[in-house]
Amino acid sequence: METTAITPLGKILDLLLDAICVVDAEGRYVFVSAAFERIFGYAPEEVIGRRMIELVHPEDRDVTLRTAAAIMDGKPESNFQNRYVRKDGEVVHIMWSARWSEADRVRIAVARDITALKRGESMRLALHAVAEAAHAAQDLPMLFEQVHRIIGGILPATNFLVALHDRTENRLRFPCVAYGEHEAVPEPEALAADPRIAAVIRSGQPVQLAAAAGDGATRWLGVPLQSKDGAIGALVVEHHGKAGYSDADSELLQFVATQVSTAIERKQAQARLHHLALHDPLTDLPNRNLFGRQLDATLVRAASRKAHVALLYIDLDGFKQVNDRHGHPVGDLLLCEVAARLRGCLRERDVAGRIGGDEFMVLLDALASPGHGVDIAERIRAALGPVFQLAEQSIRMSASIGMAIFPVDGEDGEQLARAADHAMYRAKQAGGNQIRAASVVDAVDVPGS
Repeated sequence: METTAITPLGKILDLLLDAICVVDAEGRYVFVSAAFERIFGYAPEEVIGRRMIELVHPEDRDVTLRTAAAIMDGKPESNFQNRYVRKDGEVVHIMWSARWSEADRVRIAVARDITALKRGESMRLALHAVAEAAHAAQDLPMLFEQVHRIIGGILPATNFLVALHDRTENRLRFPCVAYGEHEAVPEPEALAADPRIAAVIRSGQPVQLAAAAGDGATRWLGVPLQSKDGAIGALVVEHHGKAGYSDADSELLQFVATQVSTAIERKQAQARLHHLALHDPLTDLPNRNLFGRQLDATLVRAASRKAHVALLYIDLDGFKQVNDRHGHPVGDLLLCEVAARLRGCLRERDVAGRIGGDEFMVLLDALASPGHGVDIAERIRAALGPVFQLAEQSIRMSASIGMAIFPVDGEDGEQLARAADHAMYRAKQAGGNQIRAASVVDAVDVPGS
């Protein structure tokens, strides 16, 4: 076929928006129209004589070769779609109409760039998927995983992270980090430690950055996670390559961030309600319901491991007089301070709960011996002794503490609580400010008794 003569037909072909391509039986370009450069990035002289398959996206080469073989067998194709890699490295989606000319021994094809249509379709499907995921996700980690997968299908997002801003401590925490490269997952840090994320949160606007120029540039895009009270964090994507993120990419990611923000706020509200249902609103200690669950779970573990567990029943001595003399607001402050001192006496695996009024319970898990429970109970009794300074009032307080040991004093939570309660009443009847054990350590010289 003649490829060098410029004919009126050739000039007309060069005016077309679609690219006209002619490929010989060996799969090499022998002619391309001017539109080829606009679509694929290569000037005609750069591809004449080059094998067509070299420009096809690696994942689409097998199906492209099979289709080309079918066309050469006399089966025209009018709607074949595949992907090509442009000269600048970008991927383009192409729809082909092609047929074989036996007389000229060439394939003649018309290539239409449908990248924008594909992108629009992908975005529509992706945004719908994000909205559905945000509505249906059972927990936030699952949502973040789904969002990362969806975003990765429409944007270059080798790295993906969600950063949430704790306004109370002005710190960032990272509930979701997905790195494609070998990078360390960030620990919670001060907001100022990451100027890029800080800029997104403080401005409430998308921020796009490139760490360097050229093929190896790090492209970074962050958009705010907005709530009605301002930015609560940032959604960030990052990749290495020539092309940066476009305004359309930023708008897309902002839509995704809006859906994620709504889901985060909803889950946080649910978590707050769940927390309130299981915790004492005054002291924030587990309430009777939650404490009972934790007690039952601990006893199941202890039974399987044949371990000792102690249950302390604590009643404040003379608390009614505090309320009568200083008023209920001061009494409430006193309960909060008692809760704080209790927490300060416990090990990480121990649990304190407020059962009601001025009554508290403490669960001591995995004790080395029953006497170890006595030691911790004495630590609590002593901690409640120093004066409480509350609302310009100096208040002294003590407690009567009853202790029951599993499994000797009870084989379940109800039996153990009853035994600890009876021991506490014996401490109260003996004058208060002391510890009484239900049975197993009655023979032990219990401190404070």
